[in-house]
Amino acid sequence: MTEQIHCLIGNPNTGKTSLFNELTTSYAYVGNWSGVTVEKKLGNLKNKNAVR
Repeated sequence: MTEQIHCLIGNPNTGKTSLFNELTTSYAYVGNWSGVTVEKKLGNLKNKNAVR
């Protein structure tokens, strides 16, 4: 199976980091103001039954 790369992009305060945390079972810091998570974050999807 080939490696897939996905990217989460969108407007500020729309849940991108929360979705990232849920998909990767990690805990990236979130805040209630724009610009909190502007650096690149990498994670691995752990669920084999995930929608592809």
